[in-house]
Amino acid sequence: MTFDAAVLALVARIPRGRVATYGQLAALAGKPRSARAVGRVMSRADGVPWHRVVNAQGAISRRTRMTGMVTQRIRLEQEGIVFRRGRVVLRRFRWDGGAAGRRAAARTPRRRRRFDADALIELSS
Repeated sequence: MTFDAAVLALVARIPRGRVATYGQLAALAGKPRSARAVGRVMSRADGVPWHRVVNAQGAISRRTRMTGMVTQRIRLEQEGIVFRRGRVVLRRFRWDGGAAGRRAAARTPRRRRRFDADALIELSS
């Protein structure tokens, strides 16, 4: 499978209400430093949800025609994606590439210890 075909296959898998970055797609396609190449593929993409691909900051990348940028934002908002200061909240809406099972265990939040004044007093006595 060529790089172009791999990128288009990945974009087709991005679920509704999620986004992926150019660099993320490049890494998943096997070329981690080829974000610009993903942009080139996306510029010619037809029949895939192209609007679900954003830049590394979560912003919509600039285009020569402003209408494409407006269309992308409207489509993302229709899918329930929230923008804050002109950027997608990636922490909330980034697609995990289908690796949710592997990453869920790694992202388990740590429990905070509560400050116990009584224990401190016992230690000092």
